Amino acid sequence: MTVLPTALDTDSPEYAAHRAALLEKLEALDAEHAKALAGGGEKYVARHRGRGKLLARERIELLVDPDTPFLELSPLAAWGSEYPVGASMVTGIGVVEGVECLITANDPTVRGGATNPWGLRKALRANDIALANRLPVVTMVESGGADLPSQKEIFIPGGQVFRDLTRLSAAGIPTVAVVLGNSTAGGAYIPGMSDHVIMVRERSKVFLGGPPLVKMATGEESDDESLGGAEMHARVSGLADYFAVDELDAIRQARRVVARLNHRKAHPDPDPAFVEPPKYDPEELLGIVPEDLRTPFDPREVIARIVDGSDFDEFKPRYGTSLTTGWATLHGYPVGILANAQGVLFSAESQKAAQFIQLADQRDIPLLFLHNTTGYMVGKEYEQGGIIKHGAMMINAVSNSKVPHLSVLMGASYGAGHYGMCGRAYDPRFLFAWPSAKSAVMGPQQLAGVLSIVMRQSAASKGQPYDEEGDKALRAMVEQQIEAESLPMFLSGRLYDDGVIDPRDTRTVLGICLSAIHTAPFEGVRGGFGVFRM
Repeated sequence: MTVLPTALDTDSPEYAAHRAALLEKLEALDAEHAKALAGGGEKYVARHRGRGKLLARERIELLVDPDTPFLELSPLAAWGSEYPVGASMVTGIGVVEGVECLITANDPTVRGGATNPWGLRKALRANDIALANRLPVVTMVESGGADLPSQKEIFIPGGQVFRDLTRLSAAGIPTVAVVLGNSTAGGAYIPGMSDHVIMVRERSKVFLGGPPLVKMATGEESDDESLGGAEMHARVSGLADYFAVDELDAIRQARRVVARLNHRKAHPDPDPAFVEPPKYDPEELLGIVPEDLRTPFDPREVIARIVDGSDFDEFKPRYGTSLTTGWATLHGYPVGILANAQGVLFSAESQKAAQFIQLADQRDIPLLFLHNTTGYMVGKEYEQGGIIKHGAMMINAVSNSKVPHLSVLMGASYGAGHYGMCGRAYDPRFLFAWPSAKSAVMGPQQLAGVLSIVMRQSAASKGQPYDEEGDKALRAMVEQQIEAESLPMFLSGRLYDDGVIDPRDTRTVLGICLSAIHTAPFEGVRGGFGVFRM
């Protein structure tokens, strides 16, 4: 075995400072997650419970197998917007009757579970994950449809939700709708387009137009039950495939439906008996990344604490040393790892990455990108040396690689380096961030400095004096803005990642994702890369 050594001094003041800074960020993160857990607040939670109903996460907890994890996705959606954190919806991956499923649940304590613009994006992201990884979808429905005041942002793109359900079904990926309350207007198409539908007596309400709308449109008098109740849909319309007497019965029946899906994984799971945990304590991950991301750190210290047995076969260790590449297993699944060491990517690192990605595709091995990069190197020497074409080579390889990609932002992820390391625009199967991460077109100081130089040159070309005091104020304002917009909670709120995670949970999160990835068949590129400029 090629077990990674460690040089991490857990007794050093530097380690203590890094750990303290990250724990402070985790405390702030927990406070934001608590807002999502709180839903619509005490008043609306109490009203919901007063109706004898379970909360969204309680429903999911009963749905998934006992003592199995539920990986919640996009929990900070809508952070920093006018909408509540979490975007009135819970999404994630859980195991139901031994089958890994993509689970979504409306949060009816937030404006009746109505879909807002960020909730729509969250639902569409969940559907993308289900389709890419062939995960059966279980939707726990209780929503009055679109949040009408924001309909201009929902109506046009919202049709993708229904399109996705039909595409999932056409691809042989089962869809199950458990209707636990309202599913009205456009929301009626969720059970209407699902493969399996469960409704609850006197609770489920599914209709395109409720009694007031029917009265206005046709003059017809009707009531909820005769128009769209579970009894009617089970006996008359045939929309309900299963009739439940209460929520618990509906969830029980949903588990039985999943148990009968005969849905099989494309790749066998590794035997956990042969999976060795890392040699080093994952608790130590808290003290590796410096608070000042301009300070480099050794990513091997991270790799040693997440891969099986801390066993890592490094590829080209003496070449392009600011990018660490190599082979490992994680929870028994083989992975190729690319991890930024010193931050900057030079030509050698770019070429090394391109070759490594091609090798992973030849072997059908998923790739894990661990980000800590300030981007590709600039300057006359490097431009003349071909940094553009070499960086393009790396980005070409990432873009055209067909094996699944996973990304974790540990530190900096700036500029085109974010692209070369498979940022969100390059469709990694999953992307997570640590609270220590930052991502933007460039660092705040660099961006503010560039603007200052451009404005100074503009004033000089016009023969005008330059306002030094104004320059200081501008730089401070720009630095503050970019700093705020590069923080992980800001980016996670806009669904540019699938969640901000505790570094100590990295191995578990990646293990769940790798298991989900292996539900779908995949094969690497066989000579189908674009032109590599030489």
